[in-house]
Amino acid sequence: MSEDSTGRRATGGGRRRKPPPRRRKALTVAAWTAAGVVVLGGGGLGYFYFKFNGNLKSVDIDQALGSDRPQNVDNGSMDILVLGSDSRGGANGEYGRDDGGSARSDTAMIIHLYEGHKKASVVSIPRDTIVKRPSCETSDGKTDQGGNRSQFNEAFTVGGAVCAVKTVEKISGIRMDHYIEVDFTGFKKIIDNLGGVEVTTNKPIKDGASHLNLPAGANKLNGEQALGLVRTRKSVGDGSDLGRIQLQQAFIKALIKQVKSVGVFDNPKRLLDLADSATKAITTDRALGDVKSLMGFAQGLQGIDGADMQMITLPVAGDPVDPNRVVPLTKESKMVWDSLLADQPIPAEATANSAGDKGAAGSIVQSP
Repeated sequence: MSEDSTGRRATGGGRRRKPPPRRRKALTVAAWTAAGVVVLGGGGLGYFYFKFNGNLKSVDIDQALGSDRPQNVDNGSMDILVLGSDSRGGANGEYGRDDGGSARSDTAMIIHLYEGHKKASVVSIPRDTIVKRPSCETSDGKTDQGGNRSQFNEAFTVGGAVCAVKTVEKISGIRMDHYIEVDFTGFKKIIDNLGGVEVTTNKPIKDGASHLNLPAGANKLNGEQALGLVRTRKSVGDGSDLGRIQLQQAFIKALIKQVKSVGVFDNPKRLLDLADSATKAITTDRALGDVKSLMGFAQGLQGIDGADMQMITLPVAGDPVDPNRVVPLTKESKMVWDSLLADQPIPAEATANSAGDKGAAGSIVQSP
């Protein structure tokens, strides 16, 4: 079941457009903001250009994958794979040690910008999804052959950004135009430099695993609290990772609203602090690996707010082999990928039978 439902789109046509987590869930939230933050001030970055340019880290995914990718299709849309890295090196060490010495990505979101970049769809892929993972080169130069039953988040552990992108492209048939990765510490600093994020909780949230204790009502979250919120799982909804994805998506909308209303344009220090933390927080594909390119990309996001975003979880069902895992629903997943390939909204029937996007977790957090 899992092999058929995850591997069948590997040879699907891609598309390109006109050229120009557990706790990881928190990190993907920052990625949407991080790119946008850099553009705030445009040419006003001036003197700081080289400083911010030096902050950026990039991976040459195009060079690594070569021609082993879906084809480019110029229809004016764009797809970005956003991941959160769980590396515990440096300041991230306060969250524990790396498992087996390797980083993982327990969060993945495919952001599809429709032609004109006025609307977007976001497809979250649960970390425990069983997929057919392709062969990937490992960090020590060896080849991992992949397999028909691999947990999705293992791709990043095996081969980093390149393997994660390759896996997404194989299961979706869609070429990723860009890649953005964010880490723990970077996420917290972005939120703090933003001045916090205001949310309203419909009930108290107390979660020992994420160290979060919020009362019901209006709350202004600092970076540590925001990270705790988007790490929260057991105390909301049904306690599953699928419920936590809903919580992340609700928080993303609140965060985007905050970015648009915080007034960083009128506060030079906040602008520069935000740009500094954002460029330090992210790793991108080579095409976005300099400030000028990242600014141009971010300009394409400025017209999108929460109301313009359709957010879903990849249609999944429980894995009949392992109750702690999920597998993509073949027919419904095809609807999702086909819709994005055609630059069309994802139909409601695609998620009607999915185990994701259910429950009350997504309604707990609201924008103020």
